[in-house]
Amino acid sequence: MSTIVIAASIPLSGAYQAVGRQIEAALRLFEADANAGLAERITGRRCAIALELRDDRGRRDQVGEVYRWLCVERRAAILLGPYSTGLTRVAARIAEDAGRLMLNHGGAGDDLHDGNPRMLVSVLSPASDYLTGFVRLLTTLKLRRKRVAIVAAATPFARAVAGGAERACAERVAWLRGVRLRVKFQGRFDAAATPAMLHPALRRNRVNVMLSAGGYDHDLAAMRFAIESGLNLPVLGCVAAGVARFGADLGAEADGIVGPSQWEEEHGVTPAIGPSPRDFARRMRERRAGEACDYPAAQAYAAGLIALAALREADSIDVNDQARIREALARLRLTTLFGDFAIDPANGRQTAHRMLLVQWHRGRKTIIDPAALDERGDLEFPSGWRLIVASLNYLRMGRRDREREPRRPGKPDDGDKD
Repeated sequence: MSTIVIAASIPLSGAYQAVGRQIEAALRLFEADANAGLAERITGRRCAIALELRDDRGRRDQVGEVYRWLCVERRAAILLGPYSTGLTRVAARIAEDAGRLMLNHGGAGDDLHDGNPRMLVSVLSPASDYLTGFVRLLTTLKLRRKRVAIVAAATPFARAVAGGAERACAERVAWLRGVRLRVKFQGRFDAAATPAMLHPALRRNRVNVMLSAGGYDHDLAAMRFAIESGLNLPVLGCVAAGVARFGADLGAEADGIVGPSQWEEEHGVTPAIGPSPRDFARRMRERRAGEACDYPAAQAYAAGLIALAALREADSIDVNDQARIREALARLRLTTLFGDFAIDPANGRQTAHRMLLVQWHRGRKTIIDPAALDERGDLEFPSGWRLIVASLNYLRMGRRDREREPRRPGKPDDGDKD
């Protein structure tokens, strides 16, 4: 019986260790399932899976060291990427130079696929897709003008997320339905200095929608500012709202905030192989003493399933022929617990997976589907107290009072007025 080694680095210590522990649990669950018969059912051949995980501590130098060893000395059969765009960028370059295929389940940056790399294949949607659904959602709101502010960190990932949202705001349908980008801010969110810079610009431009795109700490700080600003912003969204920790950290203040999610256990997916989303989430909670299961864990498990499906498509479990497996991945069309999988054959970018939107309500995330809303713009949020209450507070401000506000130039990039 053949043994297939699947290797990866994950952050078991350092800044990303909370996510790393979820990824580790998901991959260990995949290993157990694969060796309990799942691998044979998918590939059609008897084989065993041996998982090899190394702690990268969330550091680029450590990631480089691990993947140089995995690619050159260990020559692991199947490589899974690390967590985060920055670390994936380091590992992808090493894998490409070594001619080793790498399944990317943890880095969403669009730039990862610049230059048409051959050996990088992404499981998850790119960062530029994260907030486009949010903008589609805005077009359904019964506000005459949706004046948007985008507060982005100065990282490639955040720039890609913000860029995708900005392009969506500029689309004709968004323009016709009153969406206007009014304020853009890019940089580190300094809780001591940034609010003083942003507050006047938000008031002057009568912003009623604020988006944050950055790392978890950036988004949390931006949302806390928006809540405490006194501006009564009716619509708030950020990337961090897609993970369970966000609700725990903000408590009741998270209610009404919208965010993107690569995966949710309540999403109605019928997988062709592997467990259902609910079954996966239930078993993850059993393994982790009831702790929540976020999309990075689902992405990692799905990457393992896709690797096995690629071996079936290649009609071989000979993992030494990396080019053949890459060609098989280019042909593969598949649905797993994570959703649909298909890639651009030229560069390995994910093309089939669909981002979800969630909104927090009483400590829970609820899926919102903008595509299901009808053309009349009648949006009934499943939670949305923030939309309702803050919108009413905003409308109670006299039109004259709003128009009296001073229009001094600010450091944030103010948009044109209506």
